[in-house]
Amino acid sequence: MKGLIQRVSQASVTVGGEQIASIDKGLLLLLGVEKGDSEREARELCRKILTYRVFPDDAGRMNRSLLDVGGSLLVVPQFTLAADTSSGTRPGFSLAAGPDDANKLYESFVADAISRLGPDRVGEGRFGADMKVGLTNDGPVTFMLENRQRCE
Repeated sequence: MKGLIQRVSQASVTVGGEQIASIDKGLLLLLGVEKGDSEREARELCRKILTYRVFPDDAGRMNRSLLDVGGSLLVVPQFTLAADTSSGTRPGFSLAAGPDDANKLYESFVADAISRLGPDRVGEGRFGADMKVGLTNDGPVTFMLENRQRCE
């Protein structure tokens, strides 16, 4: 499972011309689900993202997490993060989880985030939709977090 997080001052998702979610200060997460991922990986990645220290403290150092600053999280399913780009000039998607499994884990991730942050601080994209994502990256600050080894 892969999560690309961006520290944002604002972010939003639009589907079919209608804004379906938006946040102010917080993190935009693009979430990719790979074959073999489980709810355990989803829970662990959620915990890591919520506690990952990417917000500045009083000295300007990245020592504060999303939980510390009371920020929001916008979770967007991102199928292409699971692409195999190791050869050629066209991505392959043999590593990506199938749509049913990926959607189940995406929904599980969102539910876990809501249980930890509350429904008012979590926004979500729409699985399988053609989404337009807008953001103001604060920093810019962007990190790729992965569960390389399966949790046991």
